[in-house]
Amino acid sequence: MLQLGGFNEAPANRPMRREPASFRDPSGFIFEREGHLLRQVGALYRADYDRAVASGLYTTLIERALLIPHEERPLEEAMAPGAYRVLRPERLRFVSYPFEWAFSQLRDAALLTLDVQKLALDHGMALKDASAYNVQFHRGRPILVDTLSFEVYREGAPWVAYRQFCQHFLAPLALMARRDIRLSQLFRIFVDGVPLDLARSLLPRRTWLRPTLAMHLHLHAGAQRRYSDRPGRAVRTARLSPSALRALLENLKSGIEVLSWKPAGTEWGDYYADTNYTSEAADRKQALVQAMLEEVAPASVWDLGANTGRFSRLASSRGIPTVAFDIDPAAVEKNYRECVRTGNEHELPLVLDLTNPSPAFGWAGTERRSLEERGPAGAVLALAIVHHLAISNNVPLDQVAGYLARLTSNLIIEFVPKSDSQVQRLLASRVDVFPDYTRTGFEAAFGPHFSIRRSEPIAGSDRVLYLMQRSGSADRGDVEGR
Repeated sequence: MLQLGGFNEAPANRPMRREPASFRDPSGFIFEREGHLLRQVGALYRADYDRAVASGLYTTLIERALLIPHEERPLEEAMAPGAYRVLRPERLRFVSYPFEWAFSQLRDAALLTLDVQKLALDHGMALKDASAYNVQFHRGRPILVDTLSFEVYREGAPWVAYRQFCQHFLAPLALMARRDIRLSQLFRIFVDGVPLDLARSLLPRRTWLRPTLAMHLHLHAGAQRRYSDRPGRAVRTARLSPSALRALLENLKSGIEVLSWKPAGTEWGDYYADTNYTSEAADRKQALVQAMLEEVAPASVWDLGANTGRFSRLASSRGIPTVAFDIDPAAVEKNYRECVRTGNEHELPLVLDLTNPSPAFGWAGTERRSLEERGPAGAVLALAIVHHLAISNNVPLDQVAGYLARLTSNLIIEFVPKSDSQVQRLLASRVDVFPDYTRTGFEAAFGPHFSIRRSEPIAGSDRVLYLMQRSGSADRGDVEGR
């Protein structure tokens, strides 16, 4: 499997380097050359690549926005000997991971994978893997990014990616829908998807009554376990006619389509409806954020604590690629549904606990990148979040400032004082041991990392909005991307 390591456009003077995540598939690999992302197709993949091109599969998938577009480049641009083709795929704005997705994002990625497999069969090919990491969200919709995921279909052969599809899509979706939405975080532990026996043990007994879950999860897990107890016997794979394979795909699709999750009952899903903001204060805050964004004119924005995306859309509506992070799966789900409903191509809602941000993980800790490594962002919005970090989670203000300085050179941040009802709510159940949590203490903590360009009180509240620039960033001439 090859994952497209997109990120922001890299400086043109960066030396050629192989993408650390791109090593598992002997068919080819991703590398970076002179600021461009390229994919080297090996001679081993020649027959499959030629079939994908000649059959029209690539053309069909790209025209339907199901596969990342690419162009062929001269072989002289290859990184290593033995290249059959060199491709330049369209670069992603941001690479996200399945445990960062809302429920509907994972379901849409699953349905995309099934649609791609069905189209591949129409062209005499099949997906050889069905990893959720092969799907990214690009311009508002899921898209397959592994151009080399296809192989020539052998009639009667089983779908080799079936088990992986169940582990990467069906099992986590079932757990999120039927047990607990937070079980999506199992992806952080199990890099190749949720083990089916674990999913079976966690799911309610009533899921046996769902034919798709009974067949493809419960019975599938049982078969795996039976053969794992008999190491001398190989799992026998029955021949599967083309019509039977299509029936299997349709069964998976219908079973996934009926899985649902209602985004309600979590802590911050209705934050804006349950806050001390007056309409005047909310309008004033929105106007200030918009003015500060116009002043900075960033190439990209990360909104940390975006909730349902009200302020994220101030950037994305201007065509700025915006990643809207929030800890609450309900808020992220609502935001994603709104982006789909309105056709917002520039906003990507994701789940993130800022006190435990996505780490580097996978083989040697380099296969998947940490949140920080996927930056920096042109600007970061940190609205109504500092008090949660400092008071709810005991993170010192200077450490908050230091981390944010590693994420961006332009910071739009809100200070919420102790007089605010939201802070009073946080302090109601604990002793106030935060003597430095004042406006003066806040500015002192951020001073070594940022210079204050503007500070504006939010009329109708005690809150203050700041526009800050990372210290020395203008002198260094920082460039977005790494």
